[in-house]
Amino acid sequence: MSLSAPAGACPFYRVLALVMRILRVLFAAVLVALCLPLGTRADGPLPLQFGSFPAGRYDGITDVAGVRVAHLTLVEGASIRTGATAILPDSDPWNHKVSAAALAFNGNGEMTGTHWVNEAGFLETPIVLTDTLDIGRADDGVISWMMKRYPNIGVTDDVPLPVVAECDDQLLNDIRARAVTANDVVSLIDRAAPGQFARGSVGAGTGMKAFGFKAGIGSASRVLPASLGGYTVGVLVNDNTGATRVQLHILGVPVGQRMIRVDLPKYPAHLALHGRMNSGSIVIIVATNAPLDSRELREMTLRAGLGMGRTGLTSDVGSGDLFLAFSTGYTFTRTGNFHVEPPSVPILQSDDIRDALFRATAEATEAAIYDALFSAKTMTGRNGATVYAMPRDPALAMLRAAGAIR
Repeated sequence: MSLSAPAGACPFYRVLALVMRILRVLFAAVLVALCLPLGTRADGPLPLQFGSFPAGRYDGITDVAGVRVAHLTLVEGASIRTGATAILPDSDPWNHKVSAAALAFNGNGEMTGTHWVNEAGFLETPIVLTDTLDIGRADDGVISWMMKRYPNIGVTDDVPLPVVAECDDQLLNDIRARAVTANDVVSLIDRAAPGQFARGSVGAGTGMKAFGFKAGIGSASRVLPASLGGYTVGVLVNDNTGATRVQLHILGVPVGQRMIRVDLPKYPAHLALHGRMNSGSIVIIVATNAPLDSRELREMTLRAGLGMGRTGLTSDVGSGDLFLAFSTGYTFTRTGNFHVEPPSVPILQSDDIRDALFRATAEATEAAIYDALFSAKTMTGRNGATVYAMPRDPALAMLRAAGAIR
């Protein structure tokens, strides 16, 4: 149906025409949403399923109820290829602090605020991921957002220590431009929402690479059966690992070895990969609704390392492999300035359920790294450097031929 106001129409008809145009746009958006089956993303679901447990509705970290994600993607001119990604454990992190633990699996990188996370046993700020030289600006943005949201901070109440993690994207991005601003991060956190979100060459993953292919943001989830508590584990990674092509295994199949000469990255003649640009990094965020304390969550971060290892990663000397896990099912409540009440629920005591959560963490981490590879798109950036997306169809053909997938 089309409705437009004729020339000289009275205000009623002009308003009616505007309302109809708005309704038409909304109807189209709803129709698209209804046509997407549960668990799909705008760029399509991860094209393989595996493991002991099924994926959740979104096959991502937002399958853990309350978790919110948003991206800032900056692709400007020939040289800016960067961004930021925000993860909120809930809608009110300062007043409802989730239990948490952080681990430096290999410490050639930075995740701010983790000394306090491990000391206190909880997380009380958004998590922001970005590039290495914008970590200070992102930290500033988190503080600005917190002060705007909680006006007593630094006046009659405590002050926050933001959690901001980085990876080095200088191959594709003019990292010295420091393109992410504090104001960008404030609006980014404001946009964080539950539900589905983009993966691959977006947000903090915009300029990232892994195994010689384009990579970036990946996410996955696993849901335990009711007999094991029905808990959910969600993982989000920013994959920028500098591992060689030969190391890449997908479901045990040496996909990287078989693509050793396929779509090799193109670098400027004068460029030699070195230092952190060569070794790369990976940031892994694990979320669950199981009632776990900081000690148990640290055990979860260790299992994320096992999932990382299944893909062929061994954590190079120059790699910043930084993990953080949190639980929305075990929260500390701010009841007044400088006053926080401990959780009122008991921690999970069942070894059978904890073992299942460990398996789910390893599986979801492995799947999230695959997701980053399958979702990323070929990108050309600074000085003409080009990193190609992993060839999707040949990779799937290898997995089918090996019997890893149907």
